Amino acid sequence: MASFSFGAGNARKLRRIPLYLAGRLLTAIVPRSRDEWVFGCAVGLADGALALYTVVTAHGERTTWLVADAEQQQDADRLGIRSVRRDSLAGFWRTARARVIVVTHGFGDVQRYATTGAVIVQLWHGIPLKRIGLDSAETTRSPVLPSVLSPVLRVLYRRTTRRIAVLPAASHLVRGRLESAFGLTDDRVPVTGEPRVDVLSTGTADSRRTAARERLAEVLGMPLAARRVVLYAPTWRDGAPDPAVPDAGEWQRIVRVLDDTDALLLVRSHPLGAGDYCPPRSAADRVASLGSDLVADVTPLLLGLDALVTDYSSLAFDAALVPLPVVFFAPDLEAYTARRGLYGRYADVAGDSPARSWDDALAQIRAVLADPRAALAASRERSARVHAHRDGRNAERVYRAVRARIGATPTRKDDRP
Repeated sequence: MASFSFGAGNARKLRRIPLYLAGRLLTAIVPRSRDEWVFGCAVGLADGALALYTVVTAHGERTTWLVADAEQQQDADRLGIRSVRRDSLAGFWRTARARVIVVTHGFGDVQRYATTGAVIVQLWHGIPLKRIGLDSAETTRSPVLPSVLSPVLRVLYRRTTRRIAVLPAASHLVRGRLESAFGLTDDRVPVTGEPRVDVLSTGTADSRRTAARERLAEVLGMPLAARRVVLYAPTWRDGAPDPAVPDAGEWQRIVRVLDDTDALLLVRSHPLGAGDYCPPRSAADRVASLGSDLVADVTPLLLGLDALVTDYSSLAFDAALVPLPVVFFAPDLEAYTARRGLYGRYADVAGDSPARSWDDALAQIRAVLADPRAALAASRERSARVHAHRDGRNAERVYRAVRARIGATPTRKDDRP
C-alpha cells in the first residue's frame, strides 16, 4: 500500500498555508544573490538535478545541494558536493538567497517556504504518458469537502507552477503536454531535451552497456554473466492496490519462463507506492527487488537490461533512447484511464495488443527475448516521436537556457553572505 496519496499530500498543503505566507514575507525582505544556484531532488543526489549540477559547476557557478537526511548527506560528501540540510535554518537561508533553484519533483525538493523570487528550474522526472499537474483531477483532489477545497487547491497549484521560469521539454510534442500540465507559456518550456537522459547517449553503446551491467551486478550482489535481465516497473496507483501483484500460481509461471529463458526479473515498484511483490523463496535466483532504496535513479541501468515491462511509466520513453524492447502490461487500462487520464491513445504508445494479464505478459516477454527485432523497431519509432535530441548534451542546453533567462555572467565572490 502506498505511503502517500495526492489527497493526503493536499491536506498537508492546506495546513501549511500559514507557513507559506510567513515564507513569502521573509523572502520579500531577504535579498537574493546574483549567482548562487541551489539544487534539490526528491530521490537524492540523482536524476536530472545531478546531471545539470555537473554542467553548472563546470561553468564555475556557486552551488549548494539541499539534502533531506543523513544518507543524502553521506552521498554528497562522497561526491564532493557542498550541501546543507534542506529543513535546517541553513537550508532556508541558502534557498532564500539563491538566484536559481533547481528541482525535479516539486518545490519540496528544496526549502519550500523560501522559493519566492528565485528563478525556478523544474526539470521534472520523465516524459508524461499519464496526465499530470493541471491536466489531472488527481493532482488537486481533496480528501475532505472536495467540491469546495479542490478548486482552491487548483488555484494554489496554478499560482505556484506559474513561478517556474524554465521547464525543459524533450520535444515539441512533450512541450505541449508540459505547458498544459503546468500552466506555462512556451517561452518557459524550451525544447532542450532532458538532462536526466544524457547518460543514455554518452560514450559508445558497448561501453554504456558494460558500465550498466557492472553497476547492476554490484547493486544486486550477484554476477550477471550472459543472463538476460528484465525490469518490471509498475506505475504508482495513488494508494490503491496494485492490480498486477502476482498470486502464487502466477509466480510459478513467471519463474518457469525465467528458467526457460535464463533471465532475471527485477521488480521496481514506484517509490511512492510499493506493491506487495513477494515471490516464493524458490525464486530467489530468478527474481530480485530493485527498489529506490537500492538505486535512486534507475535510468543509467536501463543500458544493462534486455527488456522492460511497464504499464504507464515514463521509463518506456527513456528505454526508447537505448533502445530497449518494451512489453506493455496494463491489467487495469480502462479503470486507470478513466480515473487518471492519458495523453493521447494508449495504443499509440503501447500498440494494439498490450498484455492484460500475467499470462499475456509472459508470452510477450518470451517472444521478445527470443527475437527482439520488432520490439526494438517500436522503441526506435517511439524515440523519434518524443526525443528531439540524442547527443548527450541536454544539460548543457538547459544551462544555456537558464543563463539566457538570468542575464549576464555572474560576479564571483569568495565568501558567502
